Amino acid sequence: MQKPRLIVFDVEGIIIPKRRYLLFEASKRVSLSHFAKMLWAGFLYEAGLIKLETALRRIYRQLHGIAADNLLQLFKKIPLIPGVEEVFHELKQAGCKTALISSGLPQAFVQELATQLGCDYAFGFELEVADGRLTGLIAGDTIELGGKAVVLKKIMEKEGLKPQDCAVVADDRNNLPMFDLCSTRIGYNPDFILTRKSDIVIKGDLTEILPPLIGKPTLSGHSLTGRELLRESIHIAGFLVALLTMYLRLNQLWVVFVISMITLTYIVSELSRMLGVNIPIVSTVTWNAALKPEIYEFVTAPIFFAFGIMLALLLFPAPISYASIAAFTFGDGFATIFGKTIGKHAFPYNKGKKIEGTLFGFVFALLGALVFVNPLRAVVGAATAMMVETLPAPINDNLMMPLLAGLAVLLLP
Repeated sequence: MQKPRLIVFDVEGIIIPKRRYLLFEASKRVSLSHFAKMLWAGFLYEAGLIKLETALRRIYRQLHGIAADNLLQLFKKIPLIPGVEEVFHELKQAGCKTALISSGLPQAFVQELATQLGCDYAFGFELEVADGRLTGLIAGDTIELGGKAVVLKKIMEKEGLKPQDCAVVADDRNNLPMFDLCSTRIGYNPDFILTRKSDIVIKGDLTEILPPLIGKPTLSGHSLTGRELLRESIHIAGFLVALLTMYLRLNQLWVVFVISMITLTYIVSELSRMLGVNIPIVSTVTWNAALKPEIYEFVTAPIFFAFGIMLALLLFPAPISYASIAAFTFGDGFATIFGKTIGKHAFPYNKGKKIEGTLFGFVFALLGALVFVNPLRAVVGAATAMMVETLPAPINDNLMMPLLAGLAVLLLP
């Protein structure tokens, strides 16, 4: 594959933590009601209910009156995602030009990052300032639908580049218009839309984008990091919820209550961690189990994991609820372990999942489900769970896997 001459990066989720900047740093300068409105606008966008431009305008409206310099200083304190500096150093050594194009950050902030990383281009939106303070108004190409592609076209025209000369690294649907302008499209921890549209999907260390871009091998190879091993061990240990509930004859509603209290404790711990306050044990476990892109942001995966287990207990009778939890925890956990270590063949509709991992995941999901139900029900539950695990879907698979696996088993005669 030809080495690209220009590599375009989204910023949030690629260069800096995605669930961090406006939600936590800026919250220190606004009232609780304004902070809640910012959260609500972000939620509506993530749910696909409003456009990005609408969400951004609502969010920055809540920052009216804040000193621009204060906001910039807060931004400078945000850590980079691990591996960013190494990636940009290697790309520069390889003779590639780089560009940062952001929809969610002002031009001055993106330029600050570009200077730090040695990027050739930096684009964000225009942030209106009067007397040194934000007016709450924003403008520019990057916040409009397809605006990032407009910016990229300008860069390509200036450099005399064609699509075969360009690559893009992005994580969400807002970057899709740029995909048509680049021959190499890398989804880094992408949402379900980019998962389907990307040529390459990477979920892990950012340095893993280097081999497909410039051919430089990474040290990770086919192996699990300590963080990944701990994370999947916790995931697999969720099987104990079903096992202990059955053998100790615990009331399922009581178990749901206990899990909900643990989840609430975790949420408080994460909010505190984002504000620089660590809660003993919980914050330590989170720090050690979070993947590198998640270290400096609010980690949501355990919340979805807990909700998936709770919904199975609430919606399905025993032992179907136990079987669905077993298929989910064993199947997903072992699929990740084997997919990462021995996986070589990706699914054509989801390049982030390996066929080998799914096959081993099915075997372990089946073994887990067999503890609670007969072989036919176990096969159906395990197969359903693993089929869902491979699909790029808008709903988190930690919710979908136990729900659809349990439903499939429930509907059997």
